[in-house]
Amino acid sequence: MAPMARSSRSGSRAAPDPSEPFVEKIVDIDVSAEMEGSYLEYAYSVIYSRALPDARDGLKPVQRRILFQMSEMGLRPDRSYVKSARVVGDVMGKLHPHGDTAIYDALVRLAQDFALRLPLVDGHGNFGSLDDGPAAPRYTEARPAPPATAMTTGLDEDEVDFVPNYDNKLMQPEVLPAAIPNLLVNGASGIAVGMATNMAPHNLVEVVAAAQHLVAHPDADLEALMRFVPGPDLPTGGKIVGLEGIRDAYRTGRGSFKTRATAKIESLTPRKRGIVVTELPYMVGPERVIEKVREGVQAKKLQGISAITDLTDREHGLRLVIEVKTGFNPDAVLEQLYRHTPMEDSFGINNVTLVEGQPRTLGLRELLTVWVGHRIDVVRRRSQFRLGKRRDRLHLVEGLLLAIVDIDEVIEVIRSSEDAGIARARLMDVFDLSEPQATYILDLQLRRLTKFSRIELEKEQDELKREIDELEAILADEQRLRGVVSDEMGEVARLYGTPRRTILLDSAGAGVSGATGVAPAVGTGRGAKAPALSLEVADTPCHVLLSATGLLARTSDDAAPSREGARHAHDVIRSVVGATARADVGAVTNRGRVVRVSVLDLPSLPPTQGAPSLSGGVPVTEVAALEPGEKVLALVALAPDAPTLALGTKAGVVKRVAAGDVPNKDVFDVIGLKDGDEVVGAAAVADGDELVFVSSDASLLHFAASSVRPQGRAGGGMAGIKLAAGAEVVFFGTVAAHVRDGDGSSEGLAGAVVVTVAGSSDALPGTQTGSAKVTPFELYPGKGRATGGVRAQRFLRGEDALILAWVGAAPARAVGSGGQPLDLPAPDARRDGSGQPLAAPVAAVG
Repeated sequence: MAPMARSSRSGSRAAPDPSEPFVEKIVDIDVSAEMEGSYLEYAYSVIYSRALPDARDGLKPVQRRILFQMSEMGLRPDRSYVKSARVVGDVMGKLHPHGDTAIYDALVRLAQDFALRLPLVDGHGNFGSLDDGPAAPRYTEARPAPPATAMTTGLDEDEVDFVPNYDNKLMQPEVLPAAIPNLLVNGASGIAVGMATNMAPHNLVEVVAAAQHLVAHPDADLEALMRFVPGPDLPTGGKIVGLEGIRDAYRTGRGSFKTRATAKIESLTPRKRGIVVTELPYMVGPERVIEKVREGVQAKKLQGISAITDLTDREHGLRLVIEVKTGFNPDAVLEQLYRHTPMEDSFGINNVTLVEGQPRTLGLRELLTVWVGHRIDVVRRRSQFRLGKRRDRLHLVEGLLLAIVDIDEVIEVIRSSEDAGIARARLMDVFDLSEPQATYILDLQLRRLTKFSRIELEKEQDELKREIDELEAILADEQRLRGVVSDEMGEVARLYGTPRRTILLDSAGAGVSGATGVAPAVGTGRGAKAPALSLEVADTPCHVLLSATGLLARTSDDAAPSREGARHAHDVIRSVVGATARADVGAVTNRGRVVRVSVLDLPSLPPTQGAPSLSGGVPVTEVAALEPGEKVLALVALAPDAPTLALGTKAGVVKRVAAGDVPNKDVFDVIGLKDGDEVVGAAAVADGDELVFVSSDASLLHFAASSVRPQGRAGGGMAGIKLAAGAEVVFFGTVAAHVRDGDGSSEGLAGAVVVTVAGSSDALPGTQTGSAKVTPFELYPGKGRATGGVRAQRFLRGEDALILAWVGAAPARAVGSGGQPLDLPAPDARRDGSGQPLAAPVAAVG
């Protein structure tokens, strides 16, 4: 292609003389080279300055500038809101040379709790929804959310580098200190030139636990880190079905997973059943689901649906009610909805982020390594800054103390000097002071020359020396520096961490082959193109299982679940009860109620070697009508010949419910609780078994079940354990007279173990690791009912209570809040010894 020419005129000149000919300067440029160079500059600008987040603070430039400018404006979470337009205007005028629409859109996303797992902006007004956009910036107000302070704190202590803004008049941070692993916690999405990023949100507590493990063990592999971060934790909850794609993404930076809505089948009227949706997949709005359902019904892709109603409100949250026609199986209709509507959606992970200015695709370990390295660098720079400041201050304090000793001579030198410069020079010469010390003395106020001021200065001198020694020790010892970083990570998790919202499932469970949701044809038998859907299940014996994360399932046969290999991926079994497929079992709650659960409504687990995996289970809240704050503690059989039920309360009350006292009700009480009391444990028990209490002050008491007389359901029980002042029961359970241990080699009470976890009673639940101890149950002597127990664990410094306890058959397995397995220490033969520190917080033992 022949090069084209263009004219170039630059500069200013005097008016041309009409008598002289005009000469035009023409520069020949290769169009292809010009276009290539211009496009590369544009592409680099989009990649580096707009679309991709930095791996260190997880922010795009516009987001970083918004948080920085809000900090510079003096906005704080505890101060009043300001108009969003004011924030947008300051960011646009000082830092971000782009349009106000782009800045406001970024501000809105930082405030949306359905888009970010940990919002960084506290919005006041209409900031939009999944189906509607936000109000204009003149109508909304904003201020930083509490986590935003952790992102910007330390900017005045030289923790990060500053760079000029677009016109070189102001300075802005190249990256924020980012005490929060924002990139993993909040995720990111963006489309650049030739590349894109799409990162899923995660749980802050889990990510921090993995980062702390990486700080302590820099060579930790991906499998070790995934024990702390089993999968994403989406802001809108829901379920993640299938974990293989997540493992691929954590390993290579690319992968995908399916998200499902949380739905349960309810009776809408005495003769009408429906599907109630309470959580939708990430970034899927209810209006989109409603539209797809209506389109599916009109196109006859969805059958059996008579109506769909959106009952979502601010008080109860999302609630979509889908009415099912009479004669259609709600389970089959739900499967159709998963298959043909956004109630099941796919999320593609593409972890593209900027590392040292270059776009890279990172896995979980690499993302954590970059953030941990950034935090180590931030803490090192901050320590160096503080060390310099304290050394400078100590230098001034030492000079002032020298001056106070000979204050009369100092005053005489100053009074006899002609001007300040001469006085400074004479002070430096007479008292051997440096120039900063002499200047500081000249600027000194006379009121500082009192005896009390000298005492304060000497105290300040000692404090400065102590701080300097501590800072020097941190900078001189890499392990100590890493310890400071790890402690700060733990504090962030304690302040801003929240429980997991998304349930992780290995698979969706076995579906019904050929299910269409169509009722069987009656009469002529013509027109039935698909086989009739039948959920007739034989009333065969099975076992119903309850996991530590609140999942329910049933086994497909009568084989009792073995404790051998009971350690699964992300869960342990909390309670097991024998039943039949068409029977009911009871779910005992902390409110002293028993809620009937139909075994037929629970998913059937395939036969496995060892203990079954509950990854295909259903949350207990989907099959049991629980009140707010109510939780299921155990499962019990409801057959008339079932053994008696034993219950223990937080106040130390024990009760045995008489056998056969089972009313024909869906919900009934089994104990009369006093105000403020609640049930902490329940289990079936025989006369020869042992009842066990463990209190918060580390006392363990066990006594024979035969010493507790069975009562009717209305009874309030009797004294079980004598509690010390301020103590409460943290565990109640039973130990069978004949317990077979994990390898099946012995029988008797020797097969049971006691697991105790100690910590601080003031800490936020689920954030402290604490120390754990595992002890054989046979080491604890039995005592009488209504007496005090024996000490089960000695507290370490900073510990004042047991935060968790469990007594049962070995081997004991521990899990975190997301069900991920955690290691427990080896059994300790010391009954009242102290525990061993844990690597992560323990949520349950089973």
